[in-house]
Amino acid sequence: MNVRFLHILFIAIFLRPAQLSAQDHEQVGPLRVGVIGLTHTHVHWIFGSEPRGDFDIVGIVEPNEKLAMSYAQQYGFSMNMVYPTMDELFAEKSVEAVTAFGTIYEHLEVVEEAAPRGIHVMVEKPLAVNMEHARRMEELAKKHDIHLLTNYETTWYPSTQKAKALVQEDAIGSVRKVMVQDGHKGPKKIGVNQEFLDWLTDPVQNGGGAEIDFGCYGANLLTWLMDGERPNSVVAIAQQLQAENNPKVNDESIILLQYDSTVAVIQGSWNWPIGRKDLEIYGLRGVVYADNKTDLRVRISEGYDGFEEQKMTLEDLPRPFDDPFSLLTSVVRGTTTLERYDLSSLENNLLVVEILDAARKSAESNAAVFLE
Repeated sequence: MNVRFLHILFIAIFLRPAQLSAQDHEQVGPLRVGVIGLTHTHVHWIFGSEPRGDFDIVGIVEPNEKLAMSYAQQYGFSMNMVYPTMDELFAEKSVEAVTAFGTIYEHLEVVEEAAPRGIHVMVEKPLAVNMEHARRMEELAKKHDIHLLTNYETTWYPSTQKAKALVQEDAIGSVRKVMVQDGHKGPKKIGVNQEFLDWLTDPVQNGGGAEIDFGCYGANLLTWLMDGERPNSVVAIAQQLQAENNPKVNDESIILLQYDSTVAVIQGSWNWPIGRKDLEIYGLRGVVYADNKTDLRVRISEGYDGFEEQKMTLEDLPRPFDDPFSLLTSVVRGTTTLERYDLSSLENNLLVVEILDAARKSAESNAAVFLE
C-alpha cells in the first residue's frame, strides 16, 4: 500500500464526514443519502437535485408500496432501493445523512433512529410539531454530534439574501417593521396528492394548520433577520374559513411579534387567491420588498408620500447556497459552517417552534403570550 492510499483509508475510517476537507470530499465521493418517507411532495426536490452530483440517494424508506412505485416509475429508480423501515435501510446500506419527507410529527422518530448511528438529518419545515419534540431532537443531535438542518424554500431565494444584505448595509435605516406573507389557495384547492393531504390537514401529524404550514416561514426569516433576538411577546389569531376543505385545522392565521425596537406581522394562509412567498422590511428611511424569488424593490422616502424606487432582478445564489441538498453535503463534509441563527440552523428553528407554540396558545386563549 502506498502512503496516499493509507491517508485516504484513514480519512474514510476515522474521520467523521463533518471533518472532511473539500479535497477529501472528492476522494470519498458524493454524500450517501437516505430518503425517509415519500408522503411529503417536496420530495420531488431531492430527486430533481440528485443529478447535480453532490449526493447519491442510496436508499428510500416508504412502507406504502403503491406510493413508492409511483415515484420509482417517475424517476426511474429500482424498487430494490425501497425499504419498509429505517432499521432495514441502515442495516443494509452505508448512510451518511437522511432527509425527512414524511409528516412533521415523524421528524422526531427520524432523529431518534439516525442520531445514535451518527447519521446527519435534514427535515422539511418546520423542525417539529411542538417544543417537546424539538427539545428532544436537539438533545439527540448534540449528544451524538450530528448536524440537524431544516429546509425552507425561501432559504434559497436570492431576494431573501439580498434583502438582509441591504438591511446590514443600512440602506433603509433602522428596521421598525417586517411583514411576511406566505401561502396559497389551500392544499385541497391546489391539488396535492391524497397521501400529503391526509396529514397536512391533520392537527397531530402537521402540528396545526396554516399557521404551522406557512407561519413557520415568517418565524424563520424573522429569527434570521433579527440575529436570533427573541420576541418579547406573541399575539395570534387563527380561523377556519374553508371548513369543507380543512375540517380539522385552521386555514387562516396572523401572528404578531413584538421585539424591543421592531414589530412583525406574519400572515400564513390557505386563503390567498394567488400563491405567494414575499417579504417587506420597513426602515426609518425606506423599504425593501422581496416580491418573489428573484424580484426585489427598494424604495427610499422622499417627502411625505414620495419615493425613489430601484428594481432588481437577481441571479441564483452560488453553489451550494442555491440548493438544500448541496448545502447539506457541504455542511456534512465540513466545507460550509452555518452561522448560529442561519436559516437552516438548529438554533434558529428551535426558536421558530417556540414562536409557533406561543402563537397556538395565543390564538386559543385570545391573549398575548410573553416569552421568557
